[in-house]
Amino acid sequence: MAVSNADDVKIGRYRWVICALLFFATTINYIDRQVLGILAPTLQKDIGWNEAQYGAIVSWFTFAYALGYLGAGRLMDRIGTRLGFSISVVIWSLSAMAHSLARSVTGFSIARFALGIGESGNFPASIKTVAEWFPAKERALATGIFNAGSNVGAIITPLVVPWIALRYGWRAAFIATGFLGFIWLIFWVSIYRRPAAHPRCSKSELAYIQSGSPSDSKTRVKWITLLGRRETWAFAIGKFMTDPIWWFYLYWLPKFLDTRYDIKLAQVAAPLIVIYLLADVGSVGGGWLSGAFIKRGWSVNAARKTTMLIAALLIVPTASAPAMTGLWAGVLIVGVAAAAHQWWSANIFTLSTDMFPPQAVGTVVGIGGFAGAMGGVLFQRGTGLVLQSNGNNYVPIFIVCGLAYVSALLVIHLLVPKVQRVALSELAAS
Repeated sequence: MAVSNADDVKIGRYRWVICALLFFATTINYIDRQVLGILAPTLQKDIGWNEAQYGAIVSWFTFAYALGYLGAGRLMDRIGTRLGFSISVVIWSLSAMAHSLARSVTGFSIARFALGIGESGNFPASIKTVAEWFPAKERALATGIFNAGSNVGAIITPLVVPWIALRYGWRAAFIATGFLGFIWLIFWVSIYRRPAAHPRCSKSELAYIQSGSPSDSKTRVKWITLLGRRETWAFAIGKFMTDPIWWFYLYWLPKFLDTRYDIKLAQVAAPLIVIYLLADVGSVGGGWLSGAFIKRGWSVNAARKTTMLIAALLIVPTASAPAMTGLWAGVLIVGVAAAAHQWWSANIFTLSTDMFPPQAVGTVVGIGGFAGAMGGVLFQRGTGLVLQSNGNNYVPIFIVCGLAYVSALLVIHLLVPKVQRVALSELAAS
């Protein structure tokens, strides 16, 4: 997954190996969380839940994810990503496999809650790792690359899960996908160290990584200090307003395709693959674009916000998705929106590293992740209730999806007119 050039050869490029580890972790993370969405129409018939109950089941994951995000971000800042990420992967892998034991709405809700606690560590750990291993001008690209794992996971899942479920039963699908995390863990524990302590990170690469970054410090930043910063609230509100849309795509797209176009389990792979392939392009492309702007001399403020504005405008047409009479027209418009979301996501995550020193990044990402997941809880519950009451009419849901991002960018800009890093000394003195 490395993007290298002649300068990389001179400097060293082991940081891209670390980025690859983050990419595969995110891929597995999304495989495990999306299995339920792929199997939802089948499970809905087998278990007997309705739309409102399904909304409640997936919201339990997101609620736990929100709570876990707060603790996970702080955990990564305190004990480091090597141990913290390992703990997270063990919890989420065991929880994913535990879905095979569920036999009721309550059982699935418990399994989803445990999965949410474990999976909440992925992004705080990954963003903190990027902040430690990459200079500012490469962070959005590195974030876009590892974040592309979410789309690869979303592509692999509809290819593999229906085959396993149809051949061996849906319980086997949860067990097989959950086991992947333990395979990744072997590589993580064997390979990962911080750059200053890593034998494969050369002195020239270490100097490049640290260029423009403050020196390492054991200084700890208090929660209350971060909660008093407009920068924290800009990041958190942006996540609150836009993360729920991605949750909607993950959990409701198979059901939307089934309701609108009568697409069943054995047929769901093709449209979902197209959507998430487009999302992959958006993730890497969005990260690359803001970095390209910075290399051309743009300020971080102008580069990030311009890139996010392009993404927000590309998403607006998704409001018309339910009106598309043809399957592939609907798939294309949702696919562009999914690509633009990942374009947006790579840059809003990177904003946290632009605005805060590495010692606070994990905590800030945790706060933002909590806000985004709580927005997801409300949106999932609301989606289930709306669909239950209006006969599966998705129009009002997609209107919200289309307008969320331009609204969020406006809020971010009002709270932080100029993106710049807060000095560690300023946070420590507060």
